[in-house]
Amino acid sequence: MAFAACIVYQAATVAWPPTSDESEAKALLIWPVVALYLYSKLPVSQATLWTILGGYLLLPTDLQIKYKMIPAFDKVTIPSLAALIGCMFVARRLPKFFHGFGIAEVLVLSILIGPFVTSMLNGDPVRAGNGFLPGVGPYDAGSAMIFNFIFILPFFLGREFLRRAENNAEVLRVMVLAGLAYSLLMLFEVRMSPHLSAWIYGYAPKLATEFRDNSFRPLVFLANGLLVAFFAMTATVAAAALWRTQSRVLRLPPGGIVGYLSFVLVMCKTMGALIYGAAVVPLVRWASPRMQIRVATVLVILALSYPMLRAADLFPTTSIVHAASAVSADRAASLETRFFNEDQLLDRAWERPWFGWGRYGRNRVYKGYLGSDSSLTDGYWIITFGTFGAVGFAATFGLLGLAVFRAALALKFAQSRREREYLAALALIVAINIVDLLPNASISPWTWLLVGALLGRAEALYAVARQQIPAGNMEFSPIGVQESRGSVG
Repeated sequence: MAFAACIVYQAATVAWPPTSDESEAKALLIWPVVALYLYSKLPVSQATLWTILGGYLLLPTDLQIKYKMIPAFDKVTIPSLAALIGCMFVARRLPKFFHGFGIAEVLVLSILIGPFVTSMLNGDPVRAGNGFLPGVGPYDAGSAMIFNFIFILPFFLGREFLRRAENNAEVLRVMVLAGLAYSLLMLFEVRMSPHLSAWIYGYAPKLATEFRDNSFRPLVFLANGLLVAFFAMTATVAAAALWRTQSRVLRLPPGGIVGYLSFVLVMCKTMGALIYGAAVVPLVRWASPRMQIRVATVLVILALSYPMLRAADLFPTTSIVHAASAVSADRAASLETRFFNEDQLLDRAWERPWFGWGRYGRNRVYKGYLGSDSSLTDGYWIITFGTFGAVGFAATFGLLGLAVFRAALALKFAQSRREREYLAALALIVAINIVDLLPNASISPWTWLLVGALLGRAEALYAVARQQIPAGNMEFSPIGVQESRGSVG
């Protein structure tokens, strides 16, 4: 049914010959209607998954509908708002935005309130060559707060509506189904070049950086080939989790699905996603859930400590570039350029380390009399650190990582072997998402939905454990419940 709704959506958005503004605007405005239909026909958990993921995969990238005083309506904000409306007015279920007052709530408030502090500290204009960048004020703080709330809205939805034992399996199954459907479009563009955006929405994607090995990487409707390859990788990892439990999708053999999606991933011609897949798929298929969760925890710790490692020059950038040069000189040069720009932007960020420079590109590096922008901000971590400072970085990445840490502590409370395997696989997928935010700005509403689902299930397991373990056998720590004697699950 969800596939049918997406097909109807695509048919409704086609305008031939397409005109960019009309076709893209129509696509954005139709998506809330698709979402309401999904919520009227599917359980709230499945409707939320398809609304967020479908919007991420199908909506056009290069369009914003902007009105004064409110954030732009685009591929990021519309699916999240549509999901909230569907929950409230069709499913008649309003998510809880705060579950008590713990670490998660503190981090959420920091994400929302931080822009006000940043604005108060950045009212001064910044020189860029012979010109100036404007200061930021209360209007910009309010706009940033509203955008941040809408951006992390899927986190609240996932935490509330995807916290049941069966929801982890639903998340993985939806990823595999979407991966199988999207793979047809991906393989089409591998053969025919990235034309789908032009044919359906009327805009031509930027192809200069997408040419690999005498052909183009698929883009479909995402911003670049890196995002397409990363989604293909996560779908392959999800398929590996279903393969482990011998769960079929569309009556297809699970091992065959993993093989097919692995082939699609290779055809995406993206080294980073291939490395992720080669490392994580075998872990999910054959390693114990405890081992998987340990790897996920280590990855998150690495991501959280990355700014300090880079600032102290302890991260082995030179060794990584040399290793990449053994594979491809172009990829080594790309990595070297990224690290060089990180160094420049990090030096800039340390001038206002706690709350950053604010928006309007004030965190970037400008050179020469004309103030030319010499910055390449690829990694989401350096964007966040430069814009909202160490506090903004700690709040955003801390909230992302908290879900993995809580899942690691809750794993022993899982009520079945299958649930432990699904919980560990989802934690690994979230951890890889966090690690990928170091070289790329790949965060999306779908990322936040996965984080909310993982944290929500971990919290639900803690709630069950509190009821089953006598109070004398339970110790409470700032990051969750721990057993002092015995075990549950």
